[in-house]
Amino acid sequence: QVQLAESGGRSVLAGESLRLSCVASGRTFRNYAVGWFRQAPGKEREFVARISRSGAGPYFSDSVKDRFSISRDNAKNTVYLQMNNLKPEDTAVYYCAVTSTVGVPTSTSQYDWWGQGTQVTVSS
Repeated sequence: QVQLAESGGRSVLAGESLRLSCVASGRTFRNYAVGWFRQAPGKEREFVARISRSGAGPYFSDSVKDRFSISRDNAKNTVYLQMNNLKPEDTAVYYCAVTSTVGVPTSTSQYDWWGQGTQVTVSS
């Protein structure tokens, strides 16, 4: 089992930046790819970004690919989501999750363990 804890979410103004963190404990973190998802009120949880076990080949949804970046520090069992030029439509609860699925899994069903989420609110 892997325990995940997200942090860094808060209320910001449009155009500002935030960095979210996802800290893992339990099974060997470096054996898993990590994804970030988000869920806005009344909407389904959607894929945001994913980083491989080694940190190579990050992948983003079209809505964030020019504004967000993702990185990991396996020594600290931590993955970061850097969010720049935030927009009101980025408002959501952000979740990190781990997967052993090879490739670029973007479906929630492909991820094995999830954190509790952190709220990001962007005001115009």
